[in-house]
Amino acid sequence: MRPRRVTLLDIGLDSSFDAAMTFVQSTLQNINAGCDEPVVDIDFVRSRDPDTVLSAFTSSCDVLHVMAHGDHSVTPSFTSTDGKVTISFEQLGEVAADQGKGISTGAIIADGCKTGTGAWQKAVRDCLQGEVTYIGTSSIIGWHESGVFSSAFYGALFRNRGRGVKPADQAQDAATRAIDAYTLLTDKNCPFKVTTLKPSQRARTLLG
Repeated sequence: MRPRRVTLLDIGLDSSFDAAMTFVQSTLQNINAGCDEPVVDIDFVRSRDPDTVLSAFTSSCDVLHVMAHGDHSVTPSFTSTDGKVTISFEQLGEVAADQGKGISTGAIIADGCKTGTGAWQKAVRDCLQGEVTYIGTSSIIGWHESGVFSSAFYGALFRNRGRGVKPADQAQDAATRAIDAYTLLTDKNCPFKVTTLKPSQRARTLLG
């Protein structure tokens, strides 16, 4: 059985985001530890080059995990700490339409502040190649919230091989379990929320 592919995309681009992404990467590497063959392939992308970042968004994978600041002052966007890198879903949608290729993954983790709003979900739908499990946040989050949820999510996702189950459904189940685990561990409501998103009419027309 092929290993599942997780794309880790760091757009925050500072030492704190580096530490948080290293934690997630280590969690995934630990899942492979002791296995004769890897159960997860990790693609890690950290870049200021827009073409490289946009290419990472549209690469085929089972989970696309993006860490950045969430910004919706103009249009839903991921931004770096220094403000020099901004990737909007409007921009991503234009590139996807030009290439005829949108976001193709089982799940998207938008690991930034307030990325679970209706505006974000609408913007994401315009960039989708197919149905995805979308995990966004309802509030401002920090590294603790991200770390607790991520470790629980990946632990649940890789607890079985998921034969015959679509990647999006596997991610939906893992996210639900991670949200419950977060509440149990912290005695607080989990800021991460999970939903299923389908391509918008615009995406279906432009991306097929």
